[in-house]
Amino acid sequence: MPAAALLCAAALAMPGTALAADDAEPGPEQITNGDFAAGVAPWWGTANLSPAVTDGRLCAEVPAGTANAWDVIIGQNDVPIVAGESYELSYKASSTVPLTVQTRVQQATEPYTTVLATADPVGTEVTEVSRTFTASTDQPAASVQLQIGGGESATTFCLDDVSLRGGAEPPVYVPDTGSPVRVNQVGYLPGGPKSGTVVTDAQAPLAWTVKAADGSTAATGTTEPKGEDPTSHQKVHTFDFSDLTTTGDGYTVEVDGEVSEPFSIRGDLYDGLRSDALAYFYHNRSGIEIDADLVGEEYARPAGHIGVAPNKGDTDVPCQPGVCDYRLDVSGGWYDAGDHGKYVVNGGISVAQLMSTYERTLTAADAESAQLGDGKLRVPERDNGVPDILDEARWEMDFLIKMQVPAGEPLAGMVHHKMHDAEWTGLPTKPHLDPQQRELHPPSTAATLNLAATAAQCARLYEPFDKAFSDRCLAAAETAWAAAKAHPDVLADPNDGTGGGAYSDNDVRDEFYWAAAELFTTTGKDTYRQAVLSSELHDDVDAVFSANGGISWGSTAGLGALTLATVPNGLTAGQLAGVRATVTAGADRYAAQSREEAYGVPYAPAGEDYVWGSNSAVLNNMVVLATAHDLTGKAAYQDAVLRGADYLLGRNPLNQSYVTGYGERNSHNQHHRFWAHQNDPSLPNPARGSIAGGPNLTAIASGDPVAAEKLTGCAPAMCYIDDIGSWATNEITVNWNAPLAFIASYLDDAGDGGTVAPARTCEVTYSSHPWNSGSTVTVRVRNTGSEAVSPWSLTWLLHGQQKLSHTWSAEFTQSGRTVAAAPLSWNRTLAPGKAVDFGFNTSAAEPAPDPGSFKLNGRACSSG
Repeated sequence: MPAAALLCAAALAMPGTALAADDAEPGPEQITNGDFAAGVAPWWGTANLSPAVTDGRLCAEVPAGTANAWDVIIGQNDVPIVAGESYELSYKASSTVPLTVQTRVQQATEPYTTVLATADPVGTEVTEVSRTFTASTDQPAASVQLQIGGGESATTFCLDDVSLRGGAEPPVYVPDTGSPVRVNQVGYLPGGPKSGTVVTDAQAPLAWTVKAADGSTAATGTTEPKGEDPTSHQKVHTFDFSDLTTTGDGYTVEVDGEVSEPFSIRGDLYDGLRSDALAYFYHNRSGIEIDADLVGEEYARPAGHIGVAPNKGDTDVPCQPGVCDYRLDVSGGWYDAGDHGKYVVNGGISVAQLMSTYERTLTAADAESAQLGDGKLRVPERDNGVPDILDEARWEMDFLIKMQVPAGEPLAGMVHHKMHDAEWTGLPTKPHLDPQQRELHPPSTAATLNLAATAAQCARLYEPFDKAFSDRCLAAAETAWAAAKAHPDVLADPNDGTGGGAYSDNDVRDEFYWAAAELFTTTGKDTYRQAVLSSELHDDVDAVFSANGGISWGSTAGLGALTLATVPNGLTAGQLAGVRATVTAGADRYAAQSREEAYGVPYAPAGEDYVWGSNSAVLNNMVVLATAHDLTGKAAYQDAVLRGADYLLGRNPLNQSYVTGYGERNSHNQHHRFWAHQNDPSLPNPARGSIAGGPNLTAIASGDPVAAEKLTGCAPAMCYIDDIGSWATNEITVNWNAPLAFIASYLDDAGDGGTVAPARTCEVTYSSHPWNSGSTVTVRVRNTGSEAVSPWSLTWLLHGQQKLSHTWSAEFTQSGRTVAAAPLSWNRTLAPGKAVDFGFNTSAAEPAPDPGSFKLNGRACSSG
């Protein structure tokens, strides 16, 4: 047995395996008439079944076209279950059309607390099912249910020999971690760091060898013992082969006779991940048909929630009883996660990070916009003159604006916190087959500020492409800000969790800071400047970029800090330096974590408290690191981002790539309503580029039945299982895929990952002279390269709402905040060593600070 498995065998287990002790006496039978010798009673079926005993088996005709698994049930009630007792449930079944049985032991009435929840495939031949579980709660009158609905075809389902006995030996789940040699299973950039981890009890250094695909030796060295890793309780060594820069595929690392998964060394590793991570959002759009020409037949589906039966639709949605007396069209947007709900606080951070992925191409010296541009991504709005990534973001922005309380209503301008089904939908359920009533939930200050922030960002980014939509966004943002200021403590109910997550947040100081930062950056208004500077979070690295993980849907101040640090705005030079110092201090913290952790991950929460969605915490720390690298060019920040990618793609305690379709051992059974192949073989696995939530130390306490069954006693970084039923460790969500898309775009822009910055062949000096109603700006661009540039074009961003009022010595165009200066006939050629001077006036009564980022014919310039 590999060392990794030996370390976990005492605490973890093989799924569904009962290890009965030889001398253990089985407990009394809890099921009555499990062999059906006495007929049907006390078994029951839903109203659409007529179960009868045939040839000694209970059989029933299951109707076609039901929506949920629980729409068709065979069950028995009044079964006593004792907390802490271990049970074995077994039965034999067959179905003329293969189906997946949702096997449940749960309360018979609300809240339907579940002590066993498994998905068990049953075929045309008799299938024996056996499940062992330990009850988490007392249930004096539990219901044993076989939920068999949700199929498109009718079938005959037969059941026999049902048994439930206590006294079973609790199962021991041993995760299949494969080789103890852990690497990034996708690969490494040629010039970047290349490191890995090996699980071993050896105390002395071990020899390692990198083998090329043909078996030849590419590199050798010795490991560095690290002792016991507190995140996994594994004894580990690390190794580094960064000196190997030869591109190729099929590399492996061998240590002490153990061989890693194969990987590549290439500069284009992340090109496909950028596209796939962004396609996730189109896949999860509500209110639109998903086109096979864009995603393939396997993933095509009808539009969901447009009011076509059995949907109630999202075009005319009422509030929960007692919340409001109006109805809203809240169609569109993205399904948040594994369910069909749409949540403003999750959608807010997600759409902000998509827009920031695009905005980075306007501000970061080495970011490229081509792969995000019109006609490049999988969206139906291609070839409309708008970058595809903004087309995708608009689908969500439009929904967020629709969630605003209309004028004339109580709490006008506030934003409804969420909308979703009145009750939880079953798994699996395609969106167009969801029959439930959709409901608006009460407004909240947090949701309102999410709209204020994202709509302000929307206003500045969409202005060059759709002025009317930009104006709509700005109006919604300022209305939301005013409403939040008037109602600063309207908090979401933490108990509002029926049919969808509660997403409660009792501290909205971070949302106020984020919204103020975006509104100030977009408008330049002093009201928002003062809100930024007076916030107690401003320039507080511990509050904004916590060591435990700084950015999440419930902690958004970091989004505002990143915007202020990178997008031209009206802060003074000293104030801007302070914000940037906050960003780099946060990045220094995460880079240090990455260097110190045995698996290189830039995430080290206190007490190894891996949170729900820990992979998104890792990614958001990587966003801070990437931004710091954009600002400073320091290799240490980029190296930490690359080590974070290593962790997510296989260099971790489980030897698991958490991104579907990437790596030999990738997650592909994530919790999702219609990407549910594990439950229904006719449905697909999640699409490539979908990231699982990851290890969650609280998964068992959260009520996740799969975690309770299989992960009891898990080490923090091993509290994960690739099972569709484990919603606390294996869900996928928009706000986890958004930072993945940002990072994939950053990594694809990183080239070979080398530490030598690309040579700058131009230098820009930008001088601003304010006066009463504007500023006069002079610009000098010098060719510091060895070749002439002809014709030249210099582009940059203005801050706030500045407009050009008078120009000289160049041909100027302004599109929103983006300004481009091109030559006149007499200064068309910029020879090596020569400079050209030009200038303009601005009409806004505000200073025009140095934008800090310029590109000459698409290539970054240094500042003079």
